[in-house]
Amino acid sequence: MLANVTRTMEKIAPIQLAEAWDNVGLLIETAAVNKKSKSVFLTIDLTNKVLNECLQYPDVGLIISYHPPLFSSFKRLTMKDPKQAIAIRCISQGISVYSPHTALDSCKSGINDWLGKKLGSGTLKFITPVKENVLKNLTELNYLRENEAELVGSGRILTLDNSVSLNELVAKVKEGLKLKHVRVAPKDSDLDLIKTVAICAGSGASVLLPVKADLYLTGEMSHHEVLAANANGTSVVLCEHSNTERGYLTEVLKPKLLELFKNDKLDYNVIVSEVDNDPLSIY
Repeated sequence: MLANVTRTMEKIAPIQLAEAWDNVGLLIETAAVNKKSKSVFLTIDLTNKVLNECLQYPDVGLIISYHPPLFSSFKRLTMKDPKQAIAIRCISQGISVYSPHTALDSCKSGINDWLGKKLGSGTLKFITPVKENVLKNLTELNYLRENEAELVGSGRILTLDNSVSLNELVAKVKEGLKLKHVRVAPKDSDLDLIKTVAICAGSGASVLLPVKADLYLTGEMSHHEVLAANANGTSVVLCEHSNTERGYLTEVLKPKLLELFKNDKLDYNVIVSEVDNDPLSIY
Protein backbone atom coordinates (compact mmCIF):
# COMPACT_ATOMS: atom_id res chain seq x y z
CA MET A 1 0.00 0.00 0.00
CA LEU A 2 2.78 2.44 0.91
CA ALA A 3 4.45 2.08 -2.49
CA ASN A 4 1.12 2.41 -4.32
CA VAL A 5 -0.01 5.54 -2.48
CA THR A 6 3.34 7.34 -2.63
CA ARG A 7 3.45 6.62 -6.36
CA THR A 8 -0.06 8.05 -6.68
CA MET A 9 0.93 11.19 -4.76
CA GLU A 10 3.84 11.68 -7.16
CA LYS A 11 1.29 11.82 -9.99
CA ILE A 12 -0.53 14.62 -8.18
CA ALA A 13 2.32 16.60 -6.59
CA PRO A 14 5.83 15.50 -7.62
CA ILE A 15 8.27 15.98 -4.75
CA GLN A 16 10.58 17.80 -7.19
CA LEU A 17 8.21 20.78 -6.96
CA ALA A 18 8.84 21.28 -3.24
CA GLU A 19 10.90 24.22 -2.01
CA ALA A 20 14.57 23.45 -1.27
CA TRP A 21 14.15 24.20 2.45
CA ASP A 22 11.18 21.87 2.86
CA ASN A 23 11.06 18.37 4.35
CA VAL A 24 8.74 16.36 2.14
CA GLY A 25 8.02 12.83 0.97
CA LEU A 26 8.03 9.70 3.11
CA LEU A 27 8.94 10.86 6.63
CA ILE A 28 8.02 7.80 8.68
CA GLU A 29 8.16 4.24 7.34
CA THR A 30 7.04 1.54 9.70
CA ALA A 31 8.42 -1.99 9.63
CA ALA A 32 5.39 -3.32 11.49
CA VAL A 33 3.10 -3.02 8.46
CA ASN A 34 -0.61 -3.22 9.19
CA LYS A 35 -1.78 -6.08 6.96
CA LYS A 36 -5.37 -4.79 7.15
CA SER A 37 -4.35 -1.47 5.60
CA LYS A 38 -6.93 -0.19 3.14
CA SER A 39 -7.35 3.45 4.16
CA VAL A 40 -5.34 6.64 3.75
CA PHE A 41 -5.88 9.36 6.36
CA LEU A 42 -5.56 13.05 5.36
CA THR A 43 -4.78 15.95 7.67
CA ILE A 44 -3.13 19.35 7.54
CA ASP A 45 -1.38 18.96 10.91
CA LEU A 46 -0.57 15.66 12.58
CA THR A 47 -1.25 16.44 16.24
CA ASN A 48 -1.97 14.04 19.08
CA LYS A 49 -5.66 14.85 18.77
CA VAL A 50 -5.59 14.00 15.07
CA LEU A 51 -3.59 10.81 15.64
CA ASN A 52 -6.08 9.67 18.28
CA GLU A 53 -8.85 10.20 15.73
CA CYS A 54 -6.88 8.29 13.09
CA LEU A 55 -6.36 5.32 15.40
CA GLN A 56 -10.12 4.87 15.61
CA TYR A 57 -9.86 3.47 12.06
CA PRO A 58 -8.00 0.12 12.33
CA ASP A 59 -7.39 -0.17 8.57
CA VAL A 60 -5.37 3.07 8.16
CA GLY A 61 -1.90 2.27 6.88
CA LEU A 62 -0.71 5.71 5.82
CA ILE A 63 -1.23 9.26 7.03
CA ILE A 64 -0.75 12.04 4.50
CA SER A 65 0.05 15.07 6.65
CA TYR A 66 0.28 18.23 4.56
CA HIS A 67 2.60 19.91 7.08
CA PRO A 68 5.66 17.77 7.87
CA PRO A 69 5.29 16.46 11.45
CA LEU A 70 9.06 16.04 11.54
CA PHE A 71 11.26 18.89 10.37
CA SER A 72 14.34 19.45 12.52
CA SER A 73 17.02 16.82 12.96
CA PHE A 74 17.41 15.03 16.30
CA LYS A 75 19.81 12.58 17.93
CA ARG A 76 17.39 10.50 20.00
CA LEU A 77 13.77 9.37 19.95
CA THR A 78 11.90 9.83 23.22
CA MET A 79 8.30 10.17 24.33
CA LYS A 80 9.18 13.44 26.08
CA ASP A 81 9.35 15.33 22.78
CA PRO A 82 5.79 15.81 21.41
CA LYS A 83 6.69 15.39 17.74
CA GLN A 84 8.94 12.42 18.39
CA ALA A 85 6.19 10.87 20.50
CA ILE A 86 3.81 11.10 17.54
CA ALA A 87 6.38 9.41 15.30
CA ILE A 88 6.90 6.63 17.86
CA ARG A 89 3.15 6.07 18.20
CA CYS A 90 2.73 5.87 14.40
CA ILE A 91 5.52 3.33 14.09
CA SER A 92 4.13 1.22 16.95
CA GLN A 93 0.71 1.16 15.25
CA GLY A 94 2.08 0.19 11.84
CA ILE A 95 1.25 3.55 10.24
CA SER A 96 3.62 5.37 7.88
CA VAL A 97 3.55 9.15 7.30
CA TYR A 98 3.98 11.08 4.06
CA SER A 99 4.11 14.87 3.65
CA PRO A 100 3.69 16.72 0.31
CA HIS A 101 3.67 20.29 1.75
CA THR A 102 5.05 22.86 -0.74
CA ALA A 103 4.92 20.35 -3.61
CA LEU A 104 1.14 20.42 -3.20
CA ASP A 105 1.21 24.23 -3.27
CA SER A 106 3.14 24.44 -6.53
CA CYS A 107 1.69 21.55 -8.54
CA LYS A 108 -1.01 21.58 -11.22
CA SER A 109 -4.43 22.15 -9.61
CA GLY A 110 -2.66 22.57 -6.29
CA ILE A 111 -3.67 24.49 -3.20
CA ASN A 112 -2.86 27.93 -4.62
CA ASP A 113 -4.86 27.20 -7.78
CA TRP A 114 -7.75 26.04 -5.59
CA LEU A 115 -7.59 29.29 -3.61
CA GLY A 116 -7.54 31.38 -6.76
CA LYS A 117 -10.63 29.71 -8.18
CA LYS A 118 -12.57 30.72 -5.05
CA LEU A 119 -12.28 34.38 -6.07
CA GLY A 120 -13.97 34.40 -9.46
CA SER A 121 -13.09 33.94 -13.12
CA GLY A 122 -9.75 35.16 -14.36
CA THR A 123 -6.24 34.15 -15.39
CA LEU A 124 -3.95 32.35 -12.92
CA LYS A 125 -0.16 32.36 -13.32
CA PHE A 126 2.67 31.37 -11.00
CA ILE A 127 4.62 33.99 -9.06
CA THR A 128 7.96 32.14 -8.92
CA PRO A 129 8.80 29.59 -11.65
CA VAL A 130 10.39 26.26 -10.91
CA LYS A 131 13.93 25.57 -12.07
CA GLU A 132 14.56 24.59 -15.69
CA ASN A 133 15.99 21.19 -14.76
CA VAL A 134 12.83 20.41 -12.75
CA LEU A 135 10.63 21.41 -15.68
CA LYS A 136 12.68 19.19 -17.96
CA ASN A 137 12.37 16.23 -15.58
CA LEU A 138 8.62 16.70 -15.18
CA THR A 139 8.19 16.91 -18.95
CA GLU A 140 10.19 13.71 -19.43
CA LEU A 141 7.96 12.02 -16.82
CA ASN A 142 4.86 13.18 -18.77
CA TYR A 143 3.65 15.21 -15.81
CA LEU A 144 3.85 18.32 -17.99
CA ARG A 145 3.58 18.90 -21.69
CA GLU A 146 6.15 21.23 -23.22
CA ASN A 147 3.70 24.16 -23.23
CA GLU A 148 2.51 23.69 -19.64
CA ALA A 149 5.37 25.28 -17.68
CA GLU A 150 3.00 28.04 -16.51
CA LEU A 151 0.93 25.47 -14.57
CA VAL A 152 3.55 24.94 -11.84
CA GLY A 153 5.47 27.26 -9.53
CA SER A 154 5.30 29.03 -6.17
CA GLY A 155 2.29 31.24 -5.42
CA ARG A 156 -0.23 32.51 -7.94
CA ILE A 157 -1.22 35.83 -9.48
CA LEU A 158 -4.91 36.02 -10.33
CA THR A 159 -5.97 38.66 -12.85
CA LEU A 160 -9.74 38.87 -12.54
CA ASP A 161 -11.87 39.19 -15.65
CA ASN A 162 -13.84 41.91 -13.88
CA SER A 163 -12.68 44.19 -11.09
CA VAL A 164 -14.51 43.80 -7.78
CA SER A 165 -14.63 45.76 -4.56
CA LEU A 166 -12.59 44.65 -1.58
CA ASN A 167 -15.80 43.93 0.30
CA GLU A 168 -17.04 41.66 -2.50
CA LEU A 169 -13.77 39.79 -2.63
CA VAL A 170 -13.65 39.33 1.15
CA ALA A 171 -17.16 37.87 0.97
CA LYS A 172 -15.97 35.39 -1.69
CA VAL A 173 -13.01 34.35 0.48
CA LYS A 174 -15.22 33.78 3.52
CA GLU A 175 -17.77 31.82 1.51
CA GLY A 176 -15.18 29.76 -0.36
CA LEU A 177 -13.19 28.83 2.76
CA LYS A 178 -16.27 28.55 5.00
CA LEU A 179 -14.99 31.15 7.44
CA LYS A 180 -16.98 33.51 9.65
CA HIS A 181 -14.09 35.93 10.03
CA VAL A 182 -10.94 37.00 8.21
CA ARG A 183 -8.51 39.83 8.97
CA VAL A 184 -8.40 42.67 6.45
CA ALA A 185 -5.93 45.54 6.01
CA PRO A 186 -7.19 47.88 3.24
CA LYS A 187 -4.49 49.91 1.53
CA ASP A 188 -6.53 53.13 1.70
CA SER A 189 -10.23 52.50 1.42
CA ASP A 190 -12.30 49.32 1.32
CA LEU A 191 -14.06 50.88 -1.69
CA ASP A 192 -10.98 50.47 -3.91
CA LEU A 193 -11.51 48.02 -6.77
CA ILE A 194 -9.45 44.82 -6.97
CA LYS A 195 -8.18 43.53 -10.32
CA THR A 196 -5.06 41.53 -9.37
CA VAL A 197 -4.65 39.19 -6.40
CA ALA A 198 -1.36 37.62 -5.33
CA ILE A 199 -2.02 34.31 -3.57
CA CYS A 200 0.07 32.09 -1.32
CA ALA A 201 -1.37 29.52 1.08
CA GLY A 202 -0.05 29.39 4.63
CA SER A 203 2.59 31.96 5.54
CA GLY A 204 3.04 33.84 2.30
CA ALA A 205 5.00 37.02 2.94
CA SER A 206 8.28 35.87 1.38
CA VAL A 207 6.48 34.94 -1.84
CA LEU A 208 4.04 37.85 -1.95
CA LEU A 209 5.94 40.96 -0.85
CA PRO A 210 8.14 41.21 -4.00
CA VAL A 211 4.96 41.15 -6.14
CA LYS A 212 2.89 44.17 -7.18
CA ALA A 213 -0.83 43.43 -6.84
CA ASP A 214 -4.02 45.10 -5.63
CA LEU A 215 -4.44 42.46 -2.92
CA TYR A 216 -2.44 39.81 -1.08
CA LEU A 217 -4.37 36.71 0.03
CA THR A 218 -2.60 34.38 2.47
CA GLY A 219 -2.93 32.75 5.86
CA GLU A 220 -0.62 34.90 7.94
CA MET A 221 1.78 37.83 7.74
CA SER A 222 3.51 39.75 10.48
CA HIS A 223 2.42 43.22 11.60
CA HIS A 224 5.32 44.91 9.82
CA GLU A 225 4.84 42.86 6.64
CA VAL A 226 1.21 44.01 6.47
CA LEU A 227 2.30 47.62 6.96
CA ALA A 228 4.87 47.24 4.18
CA ALA A 229 2.20 45.86 1.84
CA ASN A 230 -0.17 48.75 2.60
CA ALA A 231 2.63 51.28 2.13
CA ASN A 232 3.19 49.84 -1.36
CA GLY A 233 -0.49 50.21 -2.24
CA THR A 234 -1.61 46.63 -1.60
CA SER A 235 -4.51 45.50 0.56
CA VAL A 236 -4.15 42.32 2.62
CA VAL A 237 -6.57 39.53 3.57
CA LEU A 238 -5.40 37.03 6.20
CA CYS A 239 -7.38 33.86 6.88
CA GLU A 240 -5.08 32.24 9.51
CA HIS A 241 -2.44 29.81 8.36
CA SER A 242 -4.09 26.45 7.80
CA ASN A 243 -7.52 27.87 6.91
CA THR A 244 -6.04 28.57 3.47
CA GLU A 245 -5.16 24.88 3.08
CA ARG A 246 -7.63 22.62 4.89
CA GLY A 247 -10.59 22.69 2.51
CA TYR A 248 -8.38 21.44 -0.31
CA LEU A 249 -8.13 18.02 1.34
CA THR A 250 -11.86 17.35 1.09
CA GLU A 251 -12.65 19.26 -2.08
CA VAL A 252 -9.69 18.25 -4.26
CA LEU A 253 -7.15 15.81 -2.82
CA LYS A 254 -9.56 13.14 -1.57
CA PRO A 255 -11.56 12.84 -4.84
CA LYS A 256 -8.34 12.95 -6.88
CA LEU A 257 -6.79 10.12 -4.87
CA LEU A 258 -9.96 8.04 -5.16
CA GLU A 259 -10.05 8.64 -8.92
CA LEU A 260 -6.43 7.54 -9.40
CA PHE A 261 -6.88 4.54 -7.08
CA LYS A 262 -9.86 3.44 -9.16
CA ASN A 263 -7.91 3.89 -12.41
CA ASP A 264 -5.11 1.71 -11.01
CA LYS A 265 -7.62 -0.86 -9.66
CA LEU A 266 -6.58 -0.17 -6.06
CA ASP A 267 -9.31 -0.78 -3.49
CA TYR A 268 -8.32 1.95 -1.03
CA ASN A 269 -10.43 4.32 1.02
CA VAL A 270 -9.60 7.95 1.91
CA ILE A 271 -10.55 9.54 5.23
CA VAL A 272 -10.19 13.26 6.01
CA SER A 273 -9.65 14.29 9.62
CA GLU A 274 -12.64 15.95 11.25
CA VAL A 275 -10.77 17.26 14.29
CA ASP A 276 -7.85 18.91 12.50
CA ASN A 277 -8.29 22.67 12.75
CA ASP A 278 -6.37 25.91 12.86
CA PRO A 279 -5.04 26.47 16.41
CA LEU A 280 -6.18 30.12 16.31
CA SER A 281 -9.79 31.22 16.42
CA ILE A 282 -11.60 34.53 16.94
CA TYR A 283 -13.90 34.72 19.94
